[in-house]
Amino acid sequence: MSARTRTAEAPPGSRKSPPTDARTAAAPADRDATVDRGEIDRFDRIAAEWWAPDGQFRPLHRMNPVRLGYIRDQVLRWRGLDHDTPRPLQDLDVLDVGCGGGLLAEPLARLGGRVTGVDASDKAIGAARAHAAERGLAIDYRALPAEALVEEGLDFDVVTALEVVEHVADVGLFLETLGRLVRPGGLVFLSTLNRTPQSLAKAIIGAEYLLRWVPRGTHDWRKFLKPSELGAHVRAAGLDVVDVTGMVYAPLAGTWSLDHRDLAVNYIMTAARR
Repeated sequence: MSARTRTAEAPPGSRKSPPTDARTAAAPADRDATVDRGEIDRFDRIAAEWWAPDGQFRPLHRMNPVRLGYIRDQVLRWRGLDHDTPRPLQDLDVLDVGCGGGLLAEPLARLGGRVTGVDASDKAIGAARAHAAERGLAIDYRALPAEALVEEGLDFDVVTALEVVEHVADVGLFLETLGRLVRPGGLVFLSTLNRTPQSLAKAIIGAEYLLRWVPRGTHDWRKFLKPSELGAHVRAAGLDVVDVTGMVYAPLAGTWSLDHRDLAVNYIMTAARR
């Protein structure tokens, strides 16, 4: 059986859904409908810095270990594996949407996943391919929007879209696309910023204007989503919310941690395909 048509393992005790409805529906007519060209142009200008730990993508480098740990733990629980399993993504097809320069795609591959990374930025994909080649990692990078994979009839066991939804042109259509790309029983991981006074103060005023960790204009606070809003889009896409956890930054230590109680600024969500 083809790896691209194999149904994902369902979490222990759950029932697998038949591969119908959302994924078999017609793909969006405009495959670039969720792409915000202004956002892509902004990231194109700094694409050369993707792998510079203290460059424009420094916040993502700092955040990456906690994001990866969260995904690893959720997958271990979903597959019923021991916590010390070294490659929990072994034999799984993994899609990283909005992969940028590959900061998440590479460690997902090291965890055993057969990883495909897509991004609408040609320059980001160029940086990702070059870095993966230097590290000897076989990752299928493609410079195209996620909608194009729906047109190809592809699907995956695990789909990630981290720090992406706040940059797309149509959140509902984007989540619908992700719902079509994940297999029944499979997992979707999303992370973004909450639309709160705290996120305005820390992610916009603090990170962009005062500390200048990221270029000004990287984020539009009006495009941030409350967990309830993202959850509504997730459910409309044929997915169920499994978990929502906050990601909290400690400025003095320069580290990130997970906190189920603090969703005020950054949060990460697990959803499962029905």
